[in-house]
Amino acid sequence: MPAYIEHMQKLVNEYRKSGMPWPASAKGIAAWAIEHGHWQPHRSKIIEQCADDLSRAMREEYITDPQGRRVRAKHAARILQHGEQKMLWDDIRHASRNHMHRAFQLRRNQIVGDCRQLKTDADSFNENANDGEPIQMVFDFTRDLEEMEALASA
Repeated sequence: MPAYIEHMQKLVNEYRKSGMPWPASAKGIAAWAIEHGHWQPHRSKIIEQCADDLSRAMREEYITDPQGRRVRAKHAARILQHGEQKMLWDDIRHASRNHMHRAFQLRRNQIVGDCRQLKTDADSFNENANDGEPIQMVFDFTRDLEEMEALASA
């Protein structure tokens, strides 16, 4: 077992031995560990957390385009830079066609992956736990998109 996981397990045991409330939430144990100097964040984890928060914020930034559509402003694309794969963000208003093509492909692949997992889950349920009619999943979203666009323009 990795040393870090063992260290975290020992912290839980120390928390319990200290007479703190049990059962306890992970947040409660973490607050105790930090307050008592038993845990210090590693710089890499702080950077990772900040990067995750920044990514979430960029994904949630929307603008209105000249046609009145609400569109995502920032888009991430996987880029090979200096021999290393990186996720680089750019703004739709200034990004190159190449960047946006990569960003759109990345998001499409994420959707396909979600659909594949949904199909696997539905197939498993239908074959192993469903005592009624099989739940049918439709993965052609053409009508859904047309209906949503019609509602948006109405």
